[in-house]
Amino acid sequence: MMRILVLAMLLTLLGGCAVTPATPEPRELSLAAPPRIVLQETMALLMDQGYVIRQADADLGRAEAALARWPGYRIRVTATPEAQGARLSLTATRGGRPLPPHLLDPVLAELQRRLGLAP
Repeated sequence: MMRILVLAMLLTLLGGCAVTPATPEPRELSLAAPPRIVLQETMALLMDQGYVIRQADADLGRAEAALARWPGYRIRVTATPEAQGARLSLTATRGGRPLPPHLLDPVLAELQRRLGLAP
């Protein structure tokens, strides 16, 4: 009986040590283009950079891409309708860990250039 009690206490203590993974912080940008076009251009850009589109749904405005080579980055794309176009949201992870959102700035800058919306 004592063994079961000690085991239960040990499992309770170890259960408290579990850490939930941090959610990636998104990098967002408003674009004066329809959400479907923004999503298509974003996927084309990611494919040009070596990403493989793993999942995509144009009706929902979502896509997920994974880098086909090491170090295995993943980018989630969401394009939602906004008053004057679309709001693009990108999040990136590597090995399940979130990456700083500023690393996505070159992707956003290139996307603006491709859409003809660069400042």
